[in-house]
Order: sequence, then C-alpha cells, then structure tokens
Amino acid sequence: MRLSTYPLELLLGMKYYASDTDGIGGKLRLVPEDFVVEEIPLERKGGTTGPYLICSLTKTNWELQHAIKEIAKRLGISHRRIGWAGTKDRNAITRQWISLYNITAEQVAKIHLKDIILEPLGQANEALSLGDLLGNRFDIVIRDTEPADLEPRVHAINNTVCQGIPNYFGLQRFGATRPVTHLVGEWILRGNFEQAVITYVGEAFSGEPENVRAIRTAFSKTRDIQAALSDLPPQMSYERAMLHYLYTHPTDYAGALLELPPKLLSMFVSAFQSYLFNCALSQRFDDGHTLTEPLIGDHLLFANGRTDSVTGNNSHAVSLHIRRGRCSIALFMPGKEPVEAKSEGGYAMAALLTKHDITPEDFARASAFVHTKFDGAYRPIALKTDIDVSFNDNDVRLKFSLPPGHYATTVCREFMQADPVRMI
Repeated sequence: MRLSTYPLELLLGMKYYASDTDGIGGKLRLVPEDFVVEEIPLERKGGTTGPYLICSLTKTNWELQHAIKEIAKRLGISHRRIGWAGTKDRNAITRQWISLYNITAEQVAKIHLKDIILEPLGQANEALSLGDLLGNRFDIVIRDTEPADLEPRVHAINNTVCQGIPNYFGLQRFGATRPVTHLVGEWILRGNFEQAVITYVGEAFSGEPENVRAIRTAFSKTRDIQAALSDLPPQMSYERAMLHYLYTHPTDYAGALLELPPKLLSMFVSAFQSYLFNCALSQRFDDGHTLTEPLIGDHLLFANGRTDSVTGNNSHAVSLHIRRGRCSIALFMPGKEPVEAKSEGGYAMAALLTKHDITPEDFARASAFVHTKFDGAYRPIALKTDIDVSFNDNDVRLKFSLPPGHYATTVCREFMQADPVRMI
C-alpha cells in the first residue's frame, strides 16, 4: 500500500493505492472515444409486455440527469416517468437501458438530440430502477503516459488489480469538477436545508470557469437571489430552478431542494454514505490492515449470496476463501439501520458518524424527505477484475468489466496514480 499525495483524494477519503509500483501518469478522456461504457443488462425485467417502453440510450458527453431532462422535455412528460438502471460518466460514450412509461416507439422516433441515440427495444410491465443491471463493460484509453518502463509497470499494476485494490467510490460520485454532492447530503441529513442549498449553489471550486466561481462566491456571501439569477448561465438549470423557487418562496429551502429531480436529490445523501465508506476503508489501512486479512467481526459476502462473520474459529478458513475468490470482506455503509460496532470497521464507521453528528434517525428523516430508502448496505472493500491490456506507443488501453456500483475510474486511478483532475 502507498499513500496518495493529492489533497482532493485525501479530502474524499481515497488515501491509498494497493500497488507499490510507480503509476504511469497520463490523461483520461482526451476525446469521448477514450472512455466507452456499455451496460450489461439483466434479462428483460418485467416480461415482454406492459406500459414501459425499454430503450437503449447511447450518449456522448451528456450528464445523465440532463439527458433525461431533455428527453422528457421533447416527449412532453415528467422526468419522473423515465427510469434507468445505472448512472454513467458524462465525459464518455455510454450505452445504457432506460424505461419510458406510457410512451410509444413512434414518439421516441421523433426525438432528435445532438449526441443522443434512443433505440426502442421492447415493452415491460416494470420500470427500470437503480441496480437493475449485471454490470458494465469498459473500453478505456489512458493517453500520454510516462514512457519509462511502461509495459513492466502496467503489467505489475495489472497483477495487483487482479488480486484486489481498494473499492473506493470514485471522484465522479462526489462531482467531477465540483465535489460537493456529499457535502449537500450531509446538510440534508442534519436537517439544515438552507445550508444544503447554499452549498449546492454557492460553493465554488477551482475546476470551474472563473466567471462561474465569481457568481457562486458572490451568492454565498450576499444571498442575493435576484443577482444570482441574472448572472447564472442558462445551462446551470438546477441552480436556477432552486433560486427561482426561493425568489417566490423566500426561506423555503426545503421546497427549493424539492425542485431538483428526485434521483438527484437522493444522490446527495447516498454520496455522503459513499464518503463515509471511503473514510472507513482508509482507516482500515491506517491501522495497518490489508484488503485480504480477515479481522474478528468482519462481515463476509459470498459469491452465492450467503453472508457470514469472521470469528476466532473460522478466520483461517475465511483467509482461504478470500484468496480463492469465494468471498470478500465488506464494510457497512450506514443508514436507518444502526451500525453494529462488532469489528474494527464497525468501530471506525461509528466514530465517523459521531464525528459528523449523524444518527440513524437522521437517515430516517432524510429518507422521508427524499422518498428514497437509506437502510444501509454492505459493500466489498476490494475491487478486482481481469483486464485486457494493450499498448500504442505511450497510450495504454484497458478493457474490463465491473459489477454495478464499482468505479472504472478507481481502476484507472490505480494505474495512473496521477492528479485526479487528469481523470475528469
């Protein structure tokens, strides 16, 4: 294990690399074709008949929420009638499945949006929802890498990835150029909706254009809604929607948040859960432990769906199962269910919740506000995958698949070990 030296990664709890080999540097997403994602769908959900039209959505350089909003606008429907199985990267070419309620293939054929292709696939009697997929296939090119001993370094890191790297939530989980998603989520959990709005609209980051940073900073200081509405670019539609609401409903910050799409609103809280997971996982390494060393009380997830816990009696057998890929150690991401402090990971998570003054009751209130379940869940601490590697001069191409909720940028991060802004 080796420590990251990048403040942004440390801020988001992504403190360690698994490989002791020097990274290859480089840059992601110089062109959209450098980052191609294809969803691996489940067998057709909900049969082959019903009110939901299942479509393939291929988009280039579109953020999913904005793409859904534009599709809904062209169809003349609420965005709430559109479902999807997984969010995808913005700066990429992505192909995924979406469901449209009570929409015909003929209506879809009339949609013409730049860099978006919608292809009807059939009907279903259930909408798609987050997690309704087997995983994702990735075809990624890292360009302009450091050439010295490139191939040996890539192969050494690849061996590490095959054995397992920290299963961190990637930078885009928190906002690629502006990582505030988890901060907004924390304020929602605290019930401070005013600060949640101020953070979303007014928190400025260096990756944004200078004029946008100035507008955010001015609003944060003055709370002048009219001036911000006058200055904010039209494409900043979410910020403008909240401010328009506040202009006519002063001080109703909860109502302003509810102007956002429900799934975006829920992502704020789940991003804070992701932040806690990253921090607790890094704490495990701070304490000198590894990804494969079972500790008493650790929760185990088996490939066949079975769960178990590590005890003094089974720890040796568990070590064998982990090495053979039969099970993985998992950390609990907290929610309405209390954290069971029966292991070092549980103690670390409980300490984080205490530090941030967040309780299960806060998750319950946020759940009612956002209309999304935040029950808590276990997540494997290790990410591992087989990668097909190829070279073209100093460019490195990686082809691999990952389960739902695992981040390709976490894999790329292990290879690059570069400033995270080079992965945006």
